[in-house]
Amino acid sequence: MLMEKCQALPAPPQLPDLRPVELEVHREKSNRNVSFPERLSIPVQAESERPQMSPIPAQGSAVDKRNHNLVYQLKAKPCGHCLVFNNVTFSRDSKLSTRNGSDVDCEKLERIFKAFSFNVLTKRDLKAQEMVVELQKLARQDHSALDCCVVVILSHGRQVSHIQFPGAICGTDGNLIPVEKIVNYFNGSNCPSLRGKPKLFFIQACGGDQKDRGFVVNYDAPGEEAPGGPLESDANPFQTPQGNLDQPDAVACLPTPSDILVSYSTFPGYVSWREESRGSWYVETLVNVLQQCAYAEDLLSMLVKVTDAVADRGIYKQVPGCFNFLRKKFFFMVH
Repeated sequence: MLMEKCQALPAPPQLPDLRPVELEVHREKSNRNVSFPERLSIPVQAESERPQMSPIPAQGSAVDKRNHNLVYQLKAKPCGHCLVFNNVTFSRDSKLSTRNGSDVDCEKLERIFKAFSFNVLTKRDLKAQEMVVELQKLARQDHSALDCCVVVILSHGRQVSHIQFPGAICGTDGNLIPVEKIVNYFNGSNCPSLRGKPKLFFIQACGGDQKDRGFVVNYDAPGEEAPGGPLESDANPFQTPQGNLDQPDAVACLPTPSDILVSYSTFPGYVSWREESRGSWYVETLVNVLQQCAYAEDLLSMLVKVTDAVADRGIYKQVPGCFNFLRKKFFFMVH
């Protein structure tokens, strides 16, 4: 019907040198009695008369980002603090195994974040309450002159009830610290000097005791073979939780999380794999991707690469998870 109607209309006059149009919005109140062509004035402006727009930076450029509303600014030097918890040896009462290979992870992470101009502080074999003290100490510092804050946790873990962030971390005494509690030490209410600044958490720990065997897919290209070293998991022997392990005051009094990214080594409820000689699959892959791509890609794009690489490794399939409340793109500045 439209085609027939259009064919019946007279042909519009040909306009020479037709240019793209720009709509001119008038704020005064429109006259409802005027006809439609009079109310919608579309002046045609020649290309030479239009203001020149600044060129758009090349995609992937992490150095020259003109749009401050889309990218976190990392100009401070040092960029921020990086706190690393490396729990290797656990008490006999905890019934948790020694995390052989964790020192390999720790050394890699220290090296990469120092390269990103972070002040790196490593704490080894801390009990749960000692970890809480260190987290609170970091949150109480003045981060006004800094642009970012990073917390890395290498330990055993397990699944607990949660509201915002799943999982809990084990101290060397076997006591648990919910990830939700760890993250909320640094939210806008508890750490005002980090408001509007990215707070990054990288967690190498099991999210539970389930082992994902994966499923068979048709894969033409030969993937990486299963590593020859013995595999260990960072799972805490599952026990029925006694009551709600999350903080009861974290329900109503905390603001909505913002500028927070929590990257897990595995999906909630599943184990995370680690080798004695090479360290954990997640940390090894994360460091490799950061080394290769940090100069050009944003953090979330790199974490997608980490997820894909870890999921394709070996016989078992463990997929890292990411809870992202970042409002802008995050680029590591390579110094």
